[in-house]
Amino acid sequence: MSDARIFTLEEAQRTLPLLRRILTDLRNEYRVWKDADAEDGLVSRSSQGDPLAAAEVQASRRAVNESAERIEGYMAEIDAIGCVFRGFDAGLVDFYTLRDDRLVFLCWRVDEEQITHWHEIADGYAGRQPIDSTFLTTVGH
Repeated sequence: MSDARIFTLEEAQRTLPLLRRILTDLRNEYRVWKDADAEDGLVSRSSQGDPLAAAEVQASRRAVNESAERIEGYMAEIDAIGCVFRGFDAGLVDFYTLRDDRLVFLCWRVDEEQITHWHEIADGYAGRQPIDSTFLTTVGH
């Protein structure tokens, strides 16, 4: 945690156009992966005991693995920005920031225009609170 990037509100806001593109691609790929994984399960179950189906099983597993690798690439991009990815369905991202000299998260969802909420590290999304003037004067490190 000591090497976590600490964002100001302004710095975090500037990442949103890039994050929005990455999250859109990531969430689309996640749907592809889920479909490929379901297909792989069907192919694997239906091909048991059928030696001729081995190529089909390999192809379905390859599709799952290739999709998973693309997902890992998108996750690495988010990590490189310094954000914490919180979920495929909501497209949720947290940014470490300081509030009164303590570490908290700025909280953003891909369908939100701007970052408008924050929460304590331990509280998660359910503890989101509106951003107030405290964040407008916080300096990042």
